[in-house]
Parts: sequence; C-alpha cells; structure tokens
Amino acid sequence: MLEKMTWVSPGEIEARSMEIISGEMPSGDWTDGELAVVKRCIHTSADFDYAKNLYFSPGAVDRALSLLRGGVTIVTDTNMAAAGINKAALTRLHATVRCFMADADVAAEAKERGITRAIVSMERAAALEEPVFFAIGNAPTALVRLYEMITSGEFVPAFIVAAPVGFVNVTEAKELIRSLDIPCIIARGRKGGSNIAAAICNALMYQI
Repeated sequence: MLEKMTWVSPGEIEARSMEIISGEMPSGDWTDGELAVVKRCIHTSADFDYAKNLYFSPGAVDRALSLLRGGVTIVTDTNMAAAGINKAALTRLHATVRCFMADADVAAEAKERGITRAIVSMERAAALEEPVFFAIGNAPTALVRLYEMITSGEFVPAFIVAAPVGFVNVTEAKELIRSLDIPCIIARGRKGGSNIAAAICNALMYQI
C-alpha cells in the first residue's frame, strides 16, 4: 500500500487538499469570502456537511474583515480554540486572542455561583473596553449567556462565531444567536468544535 502512495511535501499538502475540496464541492450561493470559510472548515474536518450547515448573517464576512483589520480582540471559550488561531496572522493584524476559561478566579466564581466557567468567561469578556469578537466552539452555555446579555441591553458584541459541538442545547443555543441582529457565522446543528471555531477565524484572517 505504501508503495502506491504519492508522497508530497508539507507545503504541498494544503494546496492539494484545497484542490480536492474544490473538485468535490457541491454548488452553493456563496460570496468568495464565504466560500473561503466553508472550504477551510471542510479542510479542517474532512466533512462536506459544512457546505450546507454554515450560516452567514448578511455582510458577515465583510464585517469580520473590518474588525480584524482594526486589531480586534478575539475571545474563545477553550484554550484549544485559542491555540488553533494562527498567531502569525494575529500579529500581522495587531489582533489578540484571549480565553478566560482556565483563570483561577473564573473557576472560583463559577463554583461559588453554581454556574459554568463559560458563563463567567462571557461576563468577563463583556467587561472588556474594546470591541470583542467571540469564537465559541465548545460551550452552548456561553452562547446562551451572550444571548441574555444582548437581549437585556447589557452588552453588544462586535461579532460571534457560534460553533459548539454536541447534543444537549447545542442546536438551540446556536439558533438563539441566529435570531439576533448581530453579525455572525454559525455552524448550525450539532457539528462544530474548537477546531472549527479556530478554522473560521483563520479563514477570515487569511483573506486580509
């Protein structure tokens, strides 16, 4: 079997992968910017379902690119998502990524209040003075808390990537975000994950 394989250099793997994805893509009504995000998610997951389950609010990509050009703060709900966001691209754009989930005081407050660390993390992010670009790939409770703060008028995020993965309250939490007048990209349904949240951020940054 190994003798029949064609070996390629690391630099060629992504280009070849994107060629394969382009050849197998179903037809869709995407802008060029949206298509780049869809392809990046498929490249990350080898799952063509992202060609049908990614939702883009009107003008979402243009809004995201404008924010990223301005050096926005990206807040994730996992350190894995934060680690997956390309640091060279962040540096080039003077953007930053933050994750409050592992902070000791966040854990202590969550335990005291009997809530998830994701909820406390969203509250910490809402207290930042700068515009916040959320990349949520794990915790539906993070999306629910964002929804509550937005609808109560407490907080208006600059952008939301909503891509938690799972079975309990995941689909419902994403649909709450979709119902808002907030620029967003959503992996609808059960699929998603920290890697997908990071992939969406990277796909956007790579367009600049």
